[in-house]
Amino acid sequence: MSDAAAPVQVDDLAPDTVRVSGVLTFANAAKALDAITAAVARDGRQVIDLSGVTRSDSAGLACVLAVLAGAAEKGRALAVRNIPEGMHLLASVCEVEDLLA
Repeated sequence: MSDAAAPVQVDDLAPDTVRVSGVLTFANAAKALDAITAAVARDGRQVIDLSGVTRSDSAGLACVLAVLAGAAEKGRALAVRNIPEGMHLLASVCEVEDLLA
């Protein structure tokens, strides 16, 4: 299955958490950014759970960082939980790991 055929899933059923699952790459990062941003805005979500992300690239990392930056601009703090190993490694290499903390 190609990245374009594997849309990211955004679930905001938990009271304070947005759960992201699937592939988060260049092929779907723009749509994912819109979906995650909208879900985070609902009801004061405080956590982005990435435990369901099966694969990510630099665009996926940029997507998560953009959501965090957008929330910070509005004075809202978000926590990121269960960062996939590949995304964590990429964040470390790019020296943006602290932005995910």
